[in-house]
Amino acid sequence: MSQRDGAETLARMLEEYGVTHIFQVPAVLRRTMVEIERLTGIKRVRPHGEKPAAYMADGYARASRRPGVCMAQVVGALNLCAGLRDAWLAHSPVIAVTGGRDPATKFRKVYQEVDDVPAFETVTKWNATIDDPERIPDMVRQAFRVATSGSPGPVHLQFAGNEGQLDAGAVEADARTESRYGSVPPHRPVPSDTVDVDRAVELLRDARRPVLVAGGGTRWSGAGSRLVALAERLDIPVATTLNGKDSIGGAHRLCVGVVGTYSRASANRVVSGADLVCYVGSETGSMSTHFWQVPTPGRATIQIDVDPEAIGRNYPATVGICGDAAAVLDLILDRAGEPVSRPEWTAAATEAVAQWRAEHGAELLSDAVPARPERICTELTEHTPSDAIVVVDTGHAGMWMGGMFDVQPGQDYLRSAGHLGWAFPAALGAKCALPDRPVVCFTGDSGFWYHVAEIETAVRWGIGAVTVVNNNASGNQSKRGFDRVYGGVQTERGASELWKFTMVDFAALAEQIGALGLRVERPQDFAPALDQALESGRPCVIDVVTDIDALAPLAVVD
Repeated sequence: MSQRDGAETLARMLEEYGVTHIFQVPAVLRRTMVEIERLTGIKRVRPHGEKPAAYMADGYARASRRPGVCMAQVVGALNLCAGLRDAWLAHSPVIAVTGGRDPATKFRKVYQEVDDVPAFETVTKWNATIDDPERIPDMVRQAFRVATSGSPGPVHLQFAGNEGQLDAGAVEADARTESRYGSVPPHRPVPSDTVDVDRAVELLRDARRPVLVAGGGTRWSGAGSRLVALAERLDIPVATTLNGKDSIGGAHRLCVGVVGTYSRASANRVVSGADLVCYVGSETGSMSTHFWQVPTPGRATIQIDVDPEAIGRNYPATVGICGDAAAVLDLILDRAGEPVSRPEWTAAATEAVAQWRAEHGAELLSDAVPARPERICTELTEHTPSDAIVVVDTGHAGMWMGGMFDVQPGQDYLRSAGHLGWAFPAALGAKCALPDRPVVCFTGDSGFWYHVAEIETAVRWGIGAVTVVNNNASGNQSKRGFDRVYGGVQTERGASELWKFTMVDFAALAEQIGALGLRVERPQDFAPALDQALESGRPCVIDVVTDIDALAPLAVVD
């Protein structure tokens, strides 16, 4: 067994696992950075903060289904940790590497000494320290294994030394890699017997008003085509969570939209009216059930999830099946039998969608100036390329796009699991992962401000993502809440101090930094701007001036 130093070992292992980019804020693993340049084709992307580095790695992971890698020295470790919250909530396989305390100087008040390890405990599947270079190979293998297996998620490795100087040490240990754990899913577990599968088929065939709900596990498993095949075979409407939105095309006759809080009213109405709800890869959390009101407790449910702890947590399952979503759906399809027709139920679902479109048709097609966000969502539905990766922020951006944007087959839809500002750096990470596909990000000005400095990162690296900013010079999602606590209508001082901003031309700012900037003030000018942005191949910001009084519709509970 030949001897290498830790830096060479780590560089080679990352390349063998298929890593193409790392997102790092200096100074961390300096010797490894040199070996990465000398030995590999991995790009070392340096953003302007640890949190966007974590978000970039997260976007990379969600787009490619391969682990995203981010790094920071010890003083930036907690910033990196904060950026892992979204990956944790969305079950994204991000591997975070930080510098840490050297055992030889612990508790002596060495420069920047803080014990960061406990902070990572709540946002990782595995949180470990490496204090001996001989442990680098097996710990890196375990990091990839944990990040991608079962329900995927982030892991943290802390290398001894404030900059991870441990990588300078000699390694004689076996540095082989396991290619299986370079992507999600590495395994496709299925139930040990088919009793529950047969029972699920029976319930799905016999129900009068069944509905399928596709969650993020459907997406991680790549199970969308099987879900649609089952829906078509048994004539069952399909709702999705935000994380599962790209599991079925928005124009499909059985698609009723996103269910829950950031939702489409038609989906909430169909799920509320169902007599059987079959969850595929959904944890049935508060956002996908509108705080467990859609459906109401007591409804018959089937829950399919790779994580046994998720099954029955919020809705006691009539049937619970632990396994990979795609593999379990294959078993169900094999036993599903002859096609079923439910004309009355599917007609009711179709009518619910038509009712929703009628309720919002004026805004979806509005020519008003400033523009309505609903109209921008319509333009994105019609003009975003069919192979695009669509990356969406939370808050109003998540509400507008979750409810108003229709995914096309072949598109990927990635959304913030709850952290405003995530989308822009995540979109850059997604573009790094899949550079040949168009990447379109949708965020508000409030979200864009968080990491606006990453325009420079995109320019420096030539990351040609297109970012659409819904610019109403405010964080106006907060308006309702402040009106309420002010006892009806807030004071003007309250609004100006709590959620209104200065109107800034982000297109001009982007141009100043070196990106393509396009300002859209009329909705009919948006499609040509999007075409120009995509054709340019450059980092681009499309700044759309929108109506500050436009508020996304609240969830419907029937």
